[in-house]
Amino acid sequence: MKLFRVLLVILSVNILIYTLYTGTSHGWNLLSIFVKDISEFTWPGQFNTDFTSFLLLSGLWTMWRQKFSAASVVLGLVAFVGGIIFLAPYLLYLSFKNDGDIGAVLLGKHFKS
Repeated sequence: MKLFRVLLVILSVNILIYTLYTGTSHGWNLLSIFVKDISEFTWPGQFNTDFTSFLLLSGLWTMWRQKFSAASVVLGLVAFVGGIIFLAPYLLYLSFKNDGDIGAVLLGKHFKS
């Protein structure tokens, strides 16, 4: 669990630095570039479509693990839009909240100890 937590911190710091650098250097117009790449049916568009599928699953998992409560729907939408900027800190939080029990982290309200 310790290595997993270290990985989550590294992923969080890495994407935050990368995002801040890219946004300040190239502007914050990600959505128009993202959609344009998808509409052109190129490899960047294929990657964006694949990535969007992962974001969708991340958001749905976030909602499912808390049985689609109102708070989990909000968190799921944040997960869908935020990607790893949301997911890594969320998993880190859950790992401490659940004393490192990966079953409880992954299954949430569905977990039976």
